[in-house]
Amino acid sequence: MCGIVGYIGNDNVLEILLKGLEKMEYRGYDSAGIGVRNDEEVKVFKEKGRIRDLREKVETDFDATVGIGHTRWATHGVPNVVNAHPHQSTNGRFTLVHNGVIENYEQLKNDHLGDVELVSSTDTEIIVEVIAKLADEGMTTEEAFNRTLGELHGSYALGLLDEEDPDVIYVAKNKSPLLLGKGEDFNVITSDAMAMLQITNEFVELMDGEVVLLKKDDIVIKDKEGNAVERDSYIAEIDAGDIEKGTYDHYMLKEINDQPAAMRKIIQEYQDEDENLKIDPAIIKQLRDADRLYVIAAGTSYHAGLIGKEYFEKWAGVPTEVHVASEFVYNTPMLSEKPLFIFISQSGETADSRAVLVEIKKLGHQSLTVTNVPGSTLSREADQTLILHAGPEIAVASTKAYTAQIAVLSILAQVAARELGKDTGINLMTELAKVTTAITAVIDDAPAIEQIVNEYLETTRNAFFIGRTMDYYVGLEGALKLKEISYIQAEGFAGGELKHGTIALIEENTPVFALATQERINLNIRGNAQEVEARGAKVCMISMEGLEQDGDTYVIPHVHEMLTPLVSVVVYQFIAYYAALHRGNDVDKPRNLAKSVTVE
Repeated sequence: MCGIVGYIGNDNVLEILLKGLEKMEYRGYDSAGIGVRNDEEVKVFKEKGRIRDLREKVETDFDATVGIGHTRWATHGVPNVVNAHPHQSTNGRFTLVHNGVIENYEQLKNDHLGDVELVSSTDTEIIVEVIAKLADEGMTTEEAFNRTLGELHGSYALGLLDEEDPDVIYVAKNKSPLLLGKGEDFNVITSDAMAMLQITNEFVELMDGEVVLLKKDDIVIKDKEGNAVERDSYIAEIDAGDIEKGTYDHYMLKEINDQPAAMRKIIQEYQDEDENLKIDPAIIKQLRDADRLYVIAAGTSYHAGLIGKEYFEKWAGVPTEVHVASEFVYNTPMLSEKPLFIFISQSGETADSRAVLVEIKKLGHQSLTVTNVPGSTLSREADQTLILHAGPEIAVASTKAYTAQIAVLSILAQVAARELGKDTGINLMTELAKVTTAITAVIDDAPAIEQIVNEYLETTRNAFFIGRTMDYYVGLEGALKLKEISYIQAEGFAGGELKHGTIALIEENTPVFALATQERINLNIRGNAQEVEARGAKVCMISMEGLEQDGDTYVIPHVHEMLTPLVSVVVYQFIAYYAALHRGNDVDKPRNLAKSVTVE
């Protein structure tokens, strides 16, 4: 979603900000802008669309050494230049970028700005105007900033320039992610470490409620009471090469191809020298103490959680519930006596999941985050963390993070089974190695999968995915992948539910993707496929080696039945990729979507 960058130092800031914004394009946005200042004035450049469009608006001969930048994903007001950030106060003194949502912006407007003519539809403009009004009444900038923060209800990450003070960027956050970056004779702010790897890999975490005075040679962090806070920096262990496309046409294609390497990395990280499964003892204690697991997630991570539930219950015998985060926080079910909450999030910044985490911490419950991003909000605030080790994922449509989530959940479930004295009869690391080989085989077969797209999806406006048990969960993910990047209306259904209403949607040549990788329901799902075929559907049957029948469209290599979702989903990832590619869509940046969902 929205992204912030900021720089104060000695170098010309224009290219630093623009490159930083480009590195955050993957998060999803609809407009962008920068505010830069020299010793005399602040200039703002904004544009709807891509960073390349913004570049054309920037006056490259403006020599500035301080600046803030922003990519906007619209919440208040339509995507246009007026609503794009940065926003300036009417008097031109203050310039602000903001991530998040201010819930009481209407009240702030009524309380403070009755005589101010607003030009945008954003909550952000109200923030900067309140700061300006308080400063006009005699407060210092820091006082006006703090006073305004005290009245904000909601989420925010803020970067503020004062035209009368060229030596400071005022910074604050609450719920929305923001990092401080350190350099030699310069400092930065950023929503994402990757955006500033071009100039530094040393960062300082910023906590909710803290305020920062960012100077080129100093970072002053203050808590809510105004007390100075000392905090050590850390080195972001991100390989800059991992966030480049390399020889691939799209990040999504690269990340699909990254999956075997991610699997090997997970195998390496989660076993000891004797090749036994290795999990932090503190996490093992959480598992042993819990009487029920509550998996909290959204989107693709929710689908991974459904697969994880199968592992926890069938291998470890631990009752497990999987909940959509945005529903759970407002409609919390009855909880067991000793719950363990497992938060699954690629970015570790998912706002809905964090809202649940905040509430369950108040109740004193244990929490574990499974994420791809060390140091992310969910990782910092949960009691324990498991890292996915998938490497940076840039494309909006998640691929390698999803398979990494399933693999790590399978390891966690096996450890739980071991600690609870359950014999699962599976050598998991050996089986994951076979999965790695099978994924590689599917990747090598990508041209054949592209032909499936040619045959089934070239002109259709809708498609259905059916399966049973674990294959049903994979169908949900396959449908999500297809709809989010190809814009084909796609839905996943349990095969047995077709006759309870959904089959009414079947028309002549409706594409139906059916998955058959589970032996005990193989004939059942094939029967469901015949039901829709008899009503005119065009069925693409995808099966596993050993269960295949004549006429199946595609056969995945044989792997352990419980691990088939790691392989079958790769077929669906390619189907979505090629469907979007053939329709001329922006594969990595689908319309209206964001990579990191940092607002509720």
